[in-house]
Amino acid sequence: MTIPQISVFLENKAGQLADITEILSENHVNMRAINIAETADYGVLRLIVDDASKASSILLEQGFILTMTPVVGVAVPDTPGGLSKVLRVISTAEIDVEYMYSVFGQKDGQACMIFRVADTDGLAAVLTKSEIAMISGEDLGLH
Repeated sequence: MTIPQISVFLENKAGQLADITEILSENHVNMRAINIAETADYGVLRLIVDDASKASSILLEQGFILTMTPVVGVAVPDTPGGLSKVLRVISTAEIDVEYMYSVFGQKDGQACMIFRVADTDGLAAVLTKSEIAMISGEDLGLH
């Protein structure tokens, strides 16, 4: 079970992030999660939105460069050590986490983390076997 993530490549200049969030807002696209990573030359904005197809079309029309990537949403107990337990299960299965970030809000008292791994099906199988719940796009209100 994967969730579509939009990765937008940004120049390192003031206003880029404001421009994107304004464009999405004006087009009634709601963000569920946001993460930004930077290098000296550019940034990568990672977004989970309620309508990835609409958002990507709009951003492409506005001249932004982007990719769509499948990611896995994982329910993490919102207690000390909750994330550590999930990461230990993933590590024991020898799955490398490329990156992760959190989602806005909680579901049923649990935090939600987004994981990017090379083998999303393998991660899903490991999580299911370990009885760790995954979060679906529907859980996040995605179309």
